[in-house]
Amino acid sequence: MFVIKYRKLFYTISSILVVASVASFIVWGLKTGIDFSGGALIDVAYDAGTRPEVSVITRGLVAIDPAVSVRLSGAEDFIIRMKDISQTEKVAVMNVLSLDGSASTTIKAFDSIGPVLGAEALRKAYVSILLVLLGIVFFITFAFRKVSEPVSSWKYGLTAVIALAHDVIIPAGVFSILGHFAGYEVDTLFVTALLVVLGFSVHDTIVVFDRVRENLKNSGNMKPFSDVVGESISQTFVRSINTSMTTLLALVILYIFGGSSTAHFSLVLIIGIAVGTYSSIFIGSPLLVTLQKWSKKGK
Repeated sequence: MFVIKYRKLFYTISSILVVASVASFIVWGLKTGIDFSGGALIDVAYDAGTRPEVSVITRGLVAIDPAVSVRLSGAEDFIIRMKDISQTEKVAVMNVLSLDGSASTTIKAFDSIGPVLGAEALRKAYVSILLVLLGIVFFITFAFRKVSEPVSSWKYGLTAVIALAHDVIIPAGVFSILGHFAGYEVDTLFVTALLVVLGFSVHDTIVVFDRVRENLKNSGNMKPFSDVVGESISQTFVRSINTSMTTLLALVILYIFGGSSTAHFSLVLIIGIAVGTYSSIFIGSPLLVTLQKWSKKGK
């Protein structure tokens, strides 16, 4: 199949995307939300036509927090991010938002998380992703334990993790870029979306690997391994694309019509599932062929 024949081209495309993502981490990092960095997040709405200018609210809040961030949300809302504030400071913030009582406001959300809890949440997020990756390696190695030729079972697990790392790094890189240029923040929903992407991606990858295992058994190891993998991808190609397209269609609708609270969550899933589908077809399975060829040369 053309996927195996032109696998170096697909490796190059993925390498460029991964390197660009890693470079964005190094240069800009990820803009963490209050879930991880701590602070207060306020969503305030004004009556129609009464919302003041951003500069007015910012000027009033700078005295409380010089690093305050005020941005527009919808037609009549502000989203305000600032340091963790005391009860006294909260009263002062409310006075600023209501223009000392002259404007009618509705506080739609007021979330406050201390810096210690935020740091703990960030640490647990890293640990959860690492544990998922390790669990997937052990599961795939166990599931393919009876496959030893021409590729050892642990190499299936290694290949899957390389593909999964690819599927996590690229969405995170996109959010690093969006965080720098558009103020996109990562929070616990972002981590949840990445874990969903890992589950979805490994499902597609295992479907192809399982077909490789069955075709190896049926061929009695008489066919070249690259031909077996190519046939396996061909047999699962349409299924993988159709499954992903129906999921992506639902996520795009959620992104457009779901509102601001789910927009970033659905965007991570859209990017991650699209990249995951690509990796399960064009990266994961071809890597098995590459590993087999390297092993053969070593012998």
